Amino acid sequence: MPMRTDVSKLLLEESPDASIVLTAQGMVAHWTRGAQSVYGHTAEAAQGSDFAGLVVPVDHLAEHQQRLADTLSAGSATYESVRRRVDGSLLYVDVSAKRISADGEPLILLVEKDVTHIKVQRDAKLMEARFRDLLESTPDGIVMANPTGHIVIANSQAERLFGYESGELRGKSVDTLLPKRYREAHVGHRSNYFLQPRKRAMGSGLDLAGLRKDATEFPIEISLSPLHTEESAFVMSAIRDISERKNFEKALQEKNVELANANQAKDRFLASMSHELRTPLNAIIGFTGTLLMRLPGPLTEDQGKHLRTVQGSARHLLALINDLLDVAKIEAGKHDLRLEEVDCRAVVEEVAATLRPQAEGKGLVFELMPSVPLAMLRTDRRALSQIVINLTSNAIKFTDRGTVRVAMSQQQQAGSGLVTRICVEDTGTGMAPDEQARLFTAFSRINPEASRTIEGTGLGLHLSQKLAALLGGEILVESEKGRGSRFTLVLREELA
Repeated sequence: MPMRTDVSKLLLEESPDASIVLTAQGMVAHWTRGAQSVYGHTAEAAQGSDFAGLVVPVDHLAEHQQRLADTLSAGSATYESVRRRVDGSLLYVDVSAKRISADGEPLILLVEKDVTHIKVQRDAKLMEARFRDLLESTPDGIVMANPTGHIVIANSQAERLFGYESGELRGKSVDTLLPKRYREAHVGHRSNYFLQPRKRAMGSGLDLAGLRKDATEFPIEISLSPLHTEESAFVMSAIRDISERKNFEKALQEKNVELANANQAKDRFLASMSHELRTPLNAIIGFTGTLLMRLPGPLTEDQGKHLRTVQGSARHLLALINDLLDVAKIEAGKHDLRLEEVDCRAVVEEVAATLRPQAEGKGLVFELMPSVPLAMLRTDRRALSQIVINLTSNAIKFTDRGTVRVAMSQQQQAGSGLVTRICVEDTGTGMAPDEQARLFTAFSRINPEASRTIEGTGLGLHLSQKLAALLGGEILVESEKGRGSRFTLVLREELA
């Protein structure tokens, strides 16, 4: 009899299946070498632990508790379930449970056999028969896995994508298709997905890498879809190699960095070259003016004509350089504002006095309509003046007959503080809606025909809008083709 008992203990201990003895409360009373081989937990770690906490997945806890209760009640039970190894991977097991006793206390003997491979092969035959033709017709790699994360079917596109022979992926864990750094997290993601299965579209925000059989990595995009059959639940993964797209994105990013660096270099160059560019032109304009004043001596009519051409061209080039330099300074963040209390009415009147002769020289009516005697605003006087000059000179340029009107108003508005509006209105050529859309673009010339006869850099409005933004304001435009335009500079000053 003792010999028979020793043999029974030996068979129990040496069985390749997991043999475990549990208390009625589900605590581990005995853990065999077979259990260690199947689940990875040593006897020392398992002894006295909660069996469910060791090997039962969260979504199978209720089932496990019910099976224990049934075994204690009926005396025995056989069933199929899912278990979790120490590394987090899942497996299918066939369980034979029997109620036993020791010293008058009820115990439960569990013998659990790993049937994952058998389950995968069985599921694979069913899924092959149902879905093989459909999966082969899709352009993406398709991998279908069961709840334990084992591949039951993969189409030929997926096999080629990951470098495997036909049928070689069947039974492998889907984790083998991912680099090691992703695997631990992927086990948790997969379990959560089966708890709450839902469709996840391709490109839904995950940056993943696939791992080929030869250990090379490549970027992939995955979409997931749950699939339920009478036998089990599955998840279908559509996998796409996005190496070409990633290479293109990388090249585009590198090119954008190059362009940004070049643009910054250009801005730094222009911002630092203001003195070097302006000084020669100022000399040309100054000495030409001296000659035209005949201070060094008399000039012939032709000499005077040529000198006026030189002077006009130099002034036009200086205006272009000034605009370019101002834009470059703004883009480079080097345009310093000097904020002070400024009388906006005085600024508008100064601009009007400067440009009125130009308007009247074209036969235009030039009107100044300030609505307040004093309009104080904390702003940059030079920037404000430059905006008003640009808006008014544009109105004069593009108006052949009629009126150019400059108006100003200042109001206290609830929630907006002090609002100052400077409006420049003309009866000139006007603009269509599509022309207004590109109005503030650098070097944009709205009227090609007029640009042949009207000087301009195409930078005035672009620069004005940039300066307005620096001052915390904006420029609004209203225009109708053939009926003129209205440009309004709106500046807001919050109440203290």
